[in-house]
Amino acid sequence: MSTHDTAAPPAKEGGAAPGRPPAAPAEAEARRRARLSRRWQRDIRWSPYAFVSPFFLLFLAFGLFPLIYTGWASLHQVEMTAPTDMNWVGLRNYTRIFDDDFFWNAARNTLTIGVISTVPQLLMAMGLAHILNYRLRASTFYRVAMLAPYATSIAAASLVFVLLFGRDYGMINWALDAVGVSPVDWQNDKWPSQMAVSTIIIWRWTGYNALIYLAAMQAIPQDLYESAALDGASRRQQFFHVTLPSLRPTILFTVVVSTIGASQVFGEPLLFDANKGASGGAEHQFQTLGLYLYEQGWVNQHLGRASAIAWTMFLILIVIGIVNYVISRRLRASS
Repeated sequence: MSTHDTAAPPAKEGGAAPGRPPAAPAEAEARRRARLSRRWQRDIRWSPYAFVSPFFLLFLAFGLFPLIYTGWASLHQVEMTAPTDMNWVGLRNYTRIFDDDFFWNAARNTLTIGVISTVPQLLMAMGLAHILNYRLRASTFYRVAMLAPYATSIAAASLVFVLLFGRDYGMINWALDAVGVSPVDWQNDKWPSQMAVSTIIIWRWTGYNALIYLAAMQAIPQDLYESAALDGASRRQQFFHVTLPSLRPTILFTVVVSTIGASQVFGEPLLFDANKGASGGAEHQFQTLGLYLYEQGWVNQHLGRASAIAWTMFLILIVIGIVNYVISRRLRASS
């Protein structure tokens, strides 16, 4: 029986033994493109999270953790002299502040100062925005000037207003005396002091809200005004029947933001006090919730009670947010 020669064929002269054929350039390019495609997909998927991660890290460190720790401290008796010694008291700090007449006085003062400052502020801001919405010369200058009070230091502004509202040498009393009105003790009387503090807030925030209203007015389509003009509507009728209905979401936004800001008023009444204390006047006549919190925590050194006040203010803001959500939903539904 014959046998077959199964030996491998000899290699070519001057060449190597045949092995795995080298990859074709087209296959290598395809693999490279596949790697780049996967890298690009990962970049598209995860890069937005990388961009926003600094905010969340800072929020966790300086926002969420203090909030949770403050809530935990509000359930304990903690003193600033020994912040690590925490004695569990449950809800006693909350029941104690609710039984405190100074807390309710601060809450009433916060409400009245908020109303006195917010309502005129938004009305004036609406009027100024309506004027600036027309074509005026040097309109950019006026817009920058409107924002100047917002950029001014609250300390500098409050000190200037303290001089203006001085009882003996203030310019406001000087002007009142010139028209035959007796001088007003702006810092010691209840309602004059609250009006003075509200004036500082109005001066500081009116221009800011006016620019918000102006931006919203410029986004209203001009076709609406042209149609109203063709129907014979005057400028006043166009404002009430075109501008205001179009600004309802913006008005709601400014009302909510101003209400939240009014509930956190701190610097203006603190600096307006003649004694530069946290009592809000000799008889607590313009002490706000922010000042009351500061007085309990950093003057009386009751950190647990101050934490309870902070959480109470936080719950008030949550209620304001819920009211805003309900009203905005109804406005969208009615639209």
